[in-house]
This record gives sequence, C-alpha cells and structure tokens, in this order.
Amino acid sequence: MDRSRRFLRMLTLALAPLAFFRTAHAQGVGEAIGDRIVRFWPDDAARSSALPSIALQKPMPALGPVPDSFVVRPEFASAQGGRIIKLSVPRGTALYGMGEAPGRLRRDGQSSVMWNTDAYGYRTGSPSLYQSHPWVLAVRPDGSSFGVLADTPNRVTVDLFKGIEIRAQGPAFPLIVIERDSPAEVVSALASLTGYMPLPPRWALGFQQCRYSYAPASEVLRIAREFRDRGLPCDVLWMDIDYMDRHKPFTFDPVGFADPKGLADTLHTRGFRSVWILDPGIKEEPGDAIYDHGNRGDHWVKMPDGEPFRGKVWPGMCVFPDFTRASTRQWWADRVGDVIERAGADGLWNDMNEPAVVDVRSKTMSESARHDADAELGGPGYHTRYHNVYGMQMARASREGMLAKRPERRPFVLSRANYVGGQRYATSWSGDNGSTAEHLSLVVPMAVNLGLSGQPFSGPDIGGYAGPLTGEEFAVWMGVGALMPFARAHTEKGNIRKEPWSFGPKVEATCRRALETRYRLLPYLYTVFEEASRTGLPVARPAFFADPRSGWLRNIEYEFLLGGDLLVDLQFGELIGAARRLSDDRRAWREATVVAGEPDAALPGLSVRAGAIVPLGPVVAYSDERPLDDVELLVSLDAGGRAEGTLYEDAGDGYAYQQGEYSRLKFVAETRGGVVHVSIASREGRFAVPAARRYRVTLLGAAKGAKVQGP
Repeated sequence: MDRSRRFLRMLTLALAPLAFFRTAHAQGVGEAIGDRIVRFWPDDAARSSALPSIALQKPMPALGPVPDSFVVRPEFASAQGGRIIKLSVPRGTALYGMGEAPGRLRRDGQSSVMWNTDAYGYRTGSPSLYQSHPWVLAVRPDGSSFGVLADTPNRVTVDLFKGIEIRAQGPAFPLIVIERDSPAEVVSALASLTGYMPLPPRWALGFQQCRYSYAPASEVLRIAREFRDRGLPCDVLWMDIDYMDRHKPFTFDPVGFADPKGLADTLHTRGFRSVWILDPGIKEEPGDAIYDHGNRGDHWVKMPDGEPFRGKVWPGMCVFPDFTRASTRQWWADRVGDVIERAGADGLWNDMNEPAVVDVRSKTMSESARHDADAELGGPGYHTRYHNVYGMQMARASREGMLAKRPERRPFVLSRANYVGGQRYATSWSGDNGSTAEHLSLVVPMAVNLGLSGQPFSGPDIGGYAGPLTGEEFAVWMGVGALMPFARAHTEKGNIRKEPWSFGPKVEATCRRALETRYRLLPYLYTVFEEASRTGLPVARPAFFADPRSGWLRNIEYEFLLGGDLLVDLQFGELIGAARRLSDDRRAWREATVVAGEPDAALPGLSVRAGAIVPLGPVVAYSDERPLDDVELLVSLDAGGRAEGTLYEDAGDGYAYQQGEYSRLKFVAETRGGVVHVSIASREGRFAVPAARRYRVTLLGAAKGAKVQGP
C-alpha cells in the first residue's frame, strides 16, 4: 500500500467513530413506569415491536412521559446487528453491580459479558460466569444514585471503562433507569421491579456441609455423627450426583442409596436437613422411564431440523428439557414432586444449568437450538434469546414442584445459573471457585455485588471448590464464609477433605467458634432476611451504605455490613495483602464479642453501629434445636445515650406469617439519670414468643459500672 493510500485509510478509520456517533446521538423515546423510574427505547418502532420482559416480575405499563427533571438520558446506536447504549456519569461517580462478575467491589474500569458460562476455575477478570445481571448501580459524589438495567436476555457486554456502555446482540430492547436519593433506595426499587427474594426457611440460614460426593449413605451418616459428636453446629448435608443411578436425574443408586427416604428420616432425627442435586441433562436412553416420558410429551429443546439437541454431560449423551414452556416446567415439577417424596428431600440443588455441555468448545448448547417458548417469555426463538434464562426457568420449575408437593413448606432451591430477577425462585452461590488467595479476595465483592443486583441470598464454596489449602487458610475461609448470607463448605471429588475437623484440633476450634458466632447471630440474621424479603435490601451490604456520601467508604472491600447494624471486619492478613479499613474513627461502631474466648486472629471482628441494638440467641447444634428462650441484646448507645433495634420471629417455615403469625419486637434503650433503660417499645403480630424467655443486656462502650434496667 503506497503512502497516500495508507494515509487515506488511517484518516477514514480515525473519522469513522465520529461519523458513527453523529448518527448515534439519538436519545430515543422514554416513558415513565414508576416514581422516578423511566424506560427508554431506541425509537417508537422498537417500543411497538418489543418482546416481553423476563427480568420484570410483571408487565410495567407506561404511566406517562419522562419528567423534565429526569437527568439520566441514554444514547442509542446500532452496530453490525447489535445495539449500543451509552450513558455518561458525573466525575467521581462510583459504579457497582453486574452480579457475580469476578473483580473488585467497585466496577469502574471493568467489563463483563452477560452470557451464562460453565466457568470452572474462573479468575479475576474472567469475562463471564454462571449468572447474568445486566445491571449497573451508580453512586454520585453527593450520595444520590441511579441504576440502569438492560432489559434483554440476549448476550450483553457491560463496559464501565468510560462511563457506562452496554453492547448487546439481538433485537432492540429497552433500558430501564431508576433515580433515587441513595443507593439503598435504588436497590429497593430494582426489587420492586424484578421481584423480592421469598423468605427462606430458617434452617437455610444455618451452616451447610457438602462434598462431591458424600457417598454411600453410610458416609452421609458418618459426617452427620462427626458434627454432633464434635459439638459443631450444622443444619444441612448435601447430596451430589453420586447418589444417583449412573448420574441420571430422578434416580437413586440401588446399592449406595437404596433407601433415600430412610436416610433423610434418620438425618431429621439428628437435626439435619438434606438437599439433593438435580441436573437438567436427561440421559438419551430408550427404555428409561424419564427419557421415554419426556419423549412422549415432546419436552426437549430441539435443533432447527426438529431433532432434540444432544450434548454430553455426566450421564453420557443427554437431551434437555425446554423450560421456556409451561407444560415442560409442569412435567419437571411433577418429577420433582416424585423425588422429593422418595428422598424426603428438604431442598433441591440445580447444577450444570447454564446449560453446561462437557464435550464442546462453547461448553453449552448450540446457539441455533430452538425453544418452543410460551408467549409469556417471548414465543418460539433461538437459544441466543433463552440461554441466559435457561437456569432461571429450571429453578422456577423446581420451586413450583416443591410447592406443589409440600404447599405448607417454604421451598429451598439453589441454582448455579440464573438471570436478573431469578431471586424470585432460587438462592445462588459463586460457582466452582478455587482455594487460592485470589478467590478468597473475591468472596466479599461477589456476594455484595450480587446483593446490589437484586440477589440477597448468596455465598461462596467455603474453602474453595477446586484445589487444596492449608489448615490456616481454611480457618480464614471459614471465618468469612460463616458470615456470608449463604454459608456452605464444599469441594470437588479427589480433593483433600474440607470438613471443619479435617485440619486438626486447632483449626477445628477456630471453625467451631466461627460457626457458633453464626448461630448466635441467627435471630439478627433472620430479622435481616425478613427485611430483605420485604424491601429488596441486601443481607451483605457494602460499607458505603453506612454513609453513601463518603468517597473513602466506596473503596472498602474487606469490611462489609450484615444488615444495617453489624460491621464485619475481615482478618485476611498476609493471605491477600493489606486491607483498607473503614475508618480510624471508630466512634460510630463499637466492637462486640459474640462468642466468649480468647481472640482468634483468623476470625473477623464484629462491631455494632452506635445507636443500634442487635439480638443474639444461644449456641445451638442446629437452628431449631430449642425455642428462642434466651436472648442477649447487644446495646450500642449513640452520643445521646439512645439505641434501638428489631427482632423478627415466626414459625421458621410455612406461610402462617403472611396471615399475621409473626412477632416483630422493637427494643429501645434510653439513658435517664445515669441508668440505661431497655424496653420493648412496640409489638407486632400474633406469633407467641416463649413465655419463659429471658433477656440479658450487654452494653457496648459504656462506662464501667453503668447501670441497666429492663427489659
């Protein structure tokens, strides 16, 4: 190429973006769909031809034009069959969200691809993981906030290097913008659109132990016995795929798990619940009852030629239910009811539901596969539209199956794959993580950003799923993991043992103290979960929720809030480098000791907000071992000598609480004449608390000899 042609080509390339954006600066059309909530479209044609939203819990009709005062205005463009949306943000704005994407807590300067991926051994900066949340939370310097949701299930890239840029494949889609005075209000508004997490059964807040796999049944019982004999609190044991007959869903190994119901019943007598795994891949095996029944109902995802899509998973070559159809979800729900009855299962674990396929480069279903989706989801279409919601719809079917079989009990479903709004159906965890310091450093950013993206109930595989680690490292993992919303230890087949006693007496003692801390906090945790189920607020919250105007707090990664009143200060030490602490000024927080004993350097520190009262319960072996007849109130007075807090209670399962069978006690502490008076200021609900309950008050930061009266 000669010099003049080379110059002309360089000039063309340089000017191309300018030409592109001269035609791309259209702000589209907007419509208000709620108080300071606006839905923007590229144009009227896109609005009139729009497909239904899968993220929103219900259709949101237009209420009127965009208010003149609404300041966030996106710009729309098209490029090579895709869509681009750009938003500028004020200087000093901090960005969060994007679900479980691995990286720092602040998402500024990061990008993530929303395409559910079997991401075993992922690293910081991996482009896509198991769930898709095309959502960004922006916090301005003055603490006001806005959030943006790309309302499309198609593949989306969220790029936060310069402002907010969203690039998506497929047809035009709307951008929903929420404007509020604080980030907490934005997150609550998101939940009002995409749905609230259902209140889980109380036992699901307890510690949970898993391995790929505890098998046969005698090994499950041995693990249960170890927990009880060692005095280590635990509520749940998990069954991975080795309970099945040749890894086929809805079957049981006739030798190792010949009596699954008997196993579950025995666990119940010892205070354990059981959760059993179900994968979506159904082995293509003519003569197999599940396969033949699915064939008769025409329940499989198909290729364009009408043949079922086939892919290899643990049972071998499999076909996959088309969960975008209500009839198929009902078919799956009926099978779930059968396995719940046969196994006596208390919960279900949906795994490999991206969907994962192990013998292809993409690790998933062909994008040309076809779904015969119902009109509710957008009608028949290619896998490109329904890939990101496949796991969400599987979890929906699993939850519906549990509800149909046991309508008097709250379902518990854990799903590896999900999509924004999927908190309506399932809990989540951060997938197949590793045991490294890098993965330890990701625990809080991933859980907190999932909470900021609408999913309050999540946590990591404690100890890391992949790879070994030392006892000292496991102790630190247990310390932080025991304070995550979802607390489960898990590891893969062939790895070292990762039970609390696996590393010797010293580490076991640290794990015991970590678990006892969680169980002492259960009354407070259950209160926070109930709040999350009503308001959409996260359980694990970023430190900046304490003061959204503080630029310093926005960078804090190794301290986080449990609810609004408890600060968790992680002690990672040399494992991941120096942590940035909340503040040298601790007047707003008072350190608390939840479990007696010498301080343990591996465990997080806990502090109570000045002006708050945190309720604690006794140490128990499992969540409902005994009634809550002994309550300790940690009272942290503010500068005016006052504090208040709440304790929520109900039966721990079932739905009577929705008819008023709950108790919400408000405690108030006031200092009068040098005496701290603690009282129950108000009561709500008809749930009967134990008549013999004893209250004890512990004053934090009070002068020595301070006097307390009540409650």
